[in-house]
Amino acid sequence: MKSILLIGLGRFGRHMAMELQNLRHEVWAVDKDEQRVNDALELVTNAQIGDSTNEAFIASLGVRNFDLCVVAIGDDFQSSLETTALLKEHGAQFVLARAAREVHAKFLLRNGADDVIYPEKQMASWAAMRYSSEHIFDYIKLTPDHAIYETDVPLSWVGRTIVQIGVRQKYHFSILATKRGEILNPLPGAEHRFQTGETMLILGSNRDVQKFLQL
Repeated sequence: MKSILLIGLGRFGRHMAMELQNLRHEVWAVDKDEQRVNDALELVTNAQIGDSTNEAFIASLGVRNFDLCVVAIGDDFQSSLETTALLKEHGAQFVLARAAREVHAKFLLRNGADDVIYPEKQMASWAAMRYSSEHIFDYIKLTPDHAIYETDVPLSWVGRTIVQIGVRQKYHFSILATKRGEILNPLPGAEHRFQTGETMLILGSNRDVQKFLQL
């Protein structure tokens, strides 16, 4: 369990608070909007009204005591930039800042952010990959050239085993898991026999996977 300071309770910040709570982390949330703070009280360990661009306010939070500080301000880049800088000046261990545009990401990193999240760009990348193919159900980018895909098991594979098909040798990707309904079978062995209605999670280069999907 980590101690997390979350600054900004707009749509992104609120969703992040919900996910962090589900992961059982301690979340201290801050926003200058009283209504947003009140609405988030059930989602976080503690919530406080305050202006994160005010140095005295940031100093009062004891930011060096948090494992992670998240700047989730999306509608005011200047405030995001100032907040990021103040957090680092007051000893924040790790600052993750939200960027709305690529140029914002560059300035946030120069201003002290340890890492930057770009939700719109990441979602656009995911949606483009997911909906441009009839056979991809999920997609996780690992590097510019490699990813994990959830895709259909080809009909020609049904009733055959992984070793019979020679997946690694023929298609040059690894099967991390198979899935049927809500049942997940992680790291299936070489003798796993594919079934009708089964999907699989595969790890490989984008080039090899796209070549496979076009067969």
